[in-house]
Amino acid sequence: MKKFAAFALLVLLAVYLLNASWLAATPETPAVKLIAHRGVHHTFDRTDLDNDTCTALRIHPPEHEFFENTIPSMQAAFAAGAEIVELDVHPTTDGQFAVMHDWTIDCRTDGTGETRSHDMAYLKTLDVGYGYSADGGVTFPLRGKGVGLMPSLADVLAAMPERRFLINFKSNEEREAAMLADLAAREPEWRASLWGAYGGDAPTLAAQKRLPALKTWTRRGLFACLGRYVALGWSGYVPEACRNTMVMLPINVAPWLWGWPNRFQQRLAAVGSEIILLGPYSAGDPGTAGIDDLETLDRVPASFDGYVWTNRIEIIGPALGR
Repeated sequence: MKKFAAFALLVLLAVYLLNASWLAATPETPAVKLIAHRGVHHTFDRTDLDNDTCTALRIHPPEHEFFENTIPSMQAAFAAGAEIVELDVHPTTDGQFAVMHDWTIDCRTDGTGETRSHDMAYLKTLDVGYGYSADGGVTFPLRGKGVGLMPSLADVLAAMPERRFLINFKSNEEREAAMLADLAAREPEWRASLWGAYGGDAPTLAAQKRLPALKTWTRRGLFACLGRYVALGWSGYVPEACRNTMVMLPINVAPWLWGWPNRFQQRLAAVGSEIILLGPYSAGDPGTAGIDDLETLDRVPASFDGYVWTNRIEIIGPALGR
């Protein structure tokens, strides 16, 4: 019995040392890179959020007049220190990509219907600030200030060809990958601006094949990566699902991973992967929380050398000296 206990102790010690973060090499000059989710925009109360919630009706009191997924909001995000801006796209009836988050235009604009059921010319006539309210629909202080601001993806790339963007496919239609690849083929100077793509598995995986330099990942692949790493990472093994990809990781989940932060980061780098650190995961919240305040930012390890996802680039960028 004593021999077994001693052996078990040695095994536990070996596992501990193998996954000890403090024994792993750290970057000489770790540099956090910032991804601005939807640019500078109006954040909202995430309590009891679901996929059908009109978030424009629950914004916090406005502190600015920038609207998500618009060119001015993206320009402001880059000015605040973003390396990458995440934006959402829907195909239009005239074969373009409208940059818009919602499946329908009813919530935010003065129009109605599915975003993809309209042409780009019509979408550009709408007021993207029409539906915003900080008091549940009693007043709408931003109406009239977003007229004509919904851009096409081509508009965005033409306005900021030197910048980099992360494309979020809002559907699972594979044809959207072909549309993105065709856009890059028609305007090769924009290719470098297309940093990454994610969203529906079908368009994301097809985009990866058509644009091999594009950074891509899927929700299914992410869950496979983290689940298998929790089960096997104690041995130093990095599952195939974690290789050559981007790993989106909630900051409150990260400490439960073997070797976090330094050993885990080192292992992923060795297999061609990088980390996107998100805000805290909360069961029942269908959205993507960001690192949006200084308290949460303080939880980012000093040695972290990956990407930080934020909904408040105007706060986080300056806090990091950007």
